[in-house]
Amino acid sequence: MTGANGDADDVARAPWIPGPRRSADDHADLTADPTPVIPPAPVTPPNPTAPAAPEAPETGAEVDEPPDVPELTHRVLKSLLGAWALSACSAGETKAVEDHLTECAPCADEALRLRDAVALLHEDRDLDLDPLLRSRVLENCLGRRPARVPVPEWVTPYDAETARLDALLRDIGESEWHAPVRLKWYEDDHLVRRKTTVAGVIGHLLAVDGLVSSALGIKDPLGAGVPELSPTERTEAFWSALDRPPNRALRGPWRDQTHTLIRTVSFAGRGVGDLTVTYKDFALPLRDSLLERAFECWLHADDIANAVAYPYAPPSGAHLHGMIDLAARLLPAALAGRRRSGLAAPARHLVAAGAPGRSLHLEVEGAGGGHWYIALDSPAAVGSPDRAVAQVAMDGVEFCQLVAGHISPEEAAAGQDGDREAIRDVLSAAASLSRL
Repeated sequence: MTGANGDADDVARAPWIPGPRRSADDHADLTADPTPVIPPAPVTPPNPTAPAAPEAPETGAEVDEPPDVPELTHRVLKSLLGAWALSACSAGETKAVEDHLTECAPCADEALRLRDAVALLHEDRDLDLDPLLRSRVLENCLGRRPARVPVPEWVTPYDAETARLDALLRDIGESEWHAPVRLKWYEDDHLVRRKTTVAGVIGHLLAVDGLVSSALGIKDPLGAGVPELSPTERTEAFWSALDRPPNRALRGPWRDQTHTLIRTVSFAGRGVGDLTVTYKDFALPLRDSLLERAFECWLHADDIANAVAYPYAPPSGAHLHGMIDLAARLLPAALAGRRRSGLAAPARHLVAAGAPGRSLHLEVEGAGGGHWYIALDSPAAVGSPDRAVAQVAMDGVEFCQLVAGHISPEEAAAGQDGDREAIRDVLSAAASLSRL
């Protein structure tokens, strides 16, 4: 067989190309008659003197007969390459094409290009990016060229969660900014609900992040001269000051504020993490405040995602662990505050500050999990495994949902063991950490 132009140089130099998957049963041989007529077998009388025919082996297995390979010209075989690459040839045509490809170099090269093109004809895939893609890209870039002014490690959860929320907001349509979102949290052991919209949630984040902005000397989104307000009061004041219902125009100011916060902290130096951020009723160091803001950003992003029917994954394991650790460190003080209000059982065994006291073992499973020992009788005591009187085990995301007030203490714990009173008090204290 010769090449396309009859040149002998094109013969027997083609690489061997593996054939496509087996042709489907409904791909018939188009060169054959579609309605073949099978004549009936002639009936002959039995001849007792004739030797008996050999019996077929009783194996039950079917023997595949080799396909009939048609004699096709080079032009026809070349025209079948596209069908062959798509596995649309009959068995005979497939064998004829593959035999030809071992002898004809131009057709073999064309077959390789066609097979590569067919590989691109895959099914539609999810267009959502891998949530870890951003971290991997940044890690690779910073590994090759470290940042001149790196972002402090304790700021990275806030950086990551604000970036993830911004990516979600970029993907939603104009009408979805007005989708209803029902926020909920616990106050005085009662579930409180507040109805708003997707844009209203972004306004809430913008207003509360302003507490961190004020601590750093950055412009407050509520304006100058604003008295000290709680996060709920700041949110209500911001919503009331808008001259129209919140809309997508809030995305720009919110994202600019997050960038400014991260940039300011990165340039401020080491001591900035110890600055105090006041929330009116309590205060946190700046490093814990930004971790708390990352936590709230994730939870409200999840609220938005549920409102617009969009999948949203939890934070990375390392960031989730930091959020859980912050909540666990706040639990003794929250428990003491509830005890002063008569909402928790009185202390049983007071100890000196810094001494090990009666504790609850909090075991958090899954990504970001770990073991924490919560001091029960005094916030100044140290949790100790030797003084543990109860144990609670739950999933990490479930624990965060409890701290956010999205589930009740009765729904939270997957496993409980030990002092029931201590378990009830700690779970209720965890829910009391929630707020708007």
